Amino acid sequence: MSSSDIFIGEIIGTAVLILLGGGVVAAVVLKRSKAQNAGWLAITFGWGFAVLTAVYMAGSLSGAHLNPAVTVGIAIKDGDWKNVPVYFAGQLLGAMIGAALVWIAYYGQFHAHLTDREIVGEPVDKAIEGPHHESAGKAGPVLGVFSTGPEIRNVWQNLATEILGTLVLVLAVLTQGLNDSGKGLGVVGGLMVALVVVSVGLSLGGPTGYAINPARDLGPRIVHALLPLPNKGGSDWGYAWIPVAGPLMGGALAAGIYNIAFA
Repeated sequence: MSSSDIFIGEIIGTAVLILLGGGVVAAVVLKRSKAQNAGWLAITFGWGFAVLTAVYMAGSLSGAHLNPAVTVGIAIKDGDWKNVPVYFAGQLLGAMIGAALVWIAYYGQFHAHLTDREIVGEPVDKAIEGPHHESAGKAGPVLGVFSTGPEIRNVWQNLATEILGTLVLVLAVLTQGLNDSGKGLGVVGGLMVALVVVSVGLSLGGPTGYAINPARDLGPRIVHALLPLPNKGGSDWGYAWIPVAGPLMGGALAAGIYNIAFA
């Protein structure tokens, strides 16, 4: 795989992942959506199908890592880090593109949701809103469409949950999901990984929303901060390091376990 193939493949695959994954959250959460209140099962299976679709699209180009934690796990397993920056760049850019596409697809629903007084209360006066405003750092009413957040804010628990969920995902990738070259996901592996994502969501998604992917969380959070959404609230940057650090730690731990127990 050339660097250009990796970069393009990761952009396309991660964009599709976030378009469909963020899209199912928007469908369930936003007012005036036909799927509103469809529930957690819809979200977890929607993300699983998003992974499956994205892996099959990008697999032939980049191996469909679509997740910096997977990239780190494979790099530790193989000891080959030369393409890691290319994977990271494609994943982050793809995640941002996917998040912007969710905004386009649900533009009217975002507007209806964020102008509803029952949702946002009284609109914030833009003249007094700023970096030190009491709501500036808090999670906004639609941030969950873009990125994750904890139900209970406890740093060690939130971090541990992200580490554990990602450990399960990456260890599954390393033991069963890789193609013949060992550099990315195979056809059968893509299906298996999609089912693992559903399992992690159902079993471990409750505390934090199961980011288990730094690019999936950071890229859309940046887009949330940039988009001209009315009354959108803060992007919760105080929490943002956890869904980045936790999955990277989980991916590295999974690779260490693989090298000790399976290699």
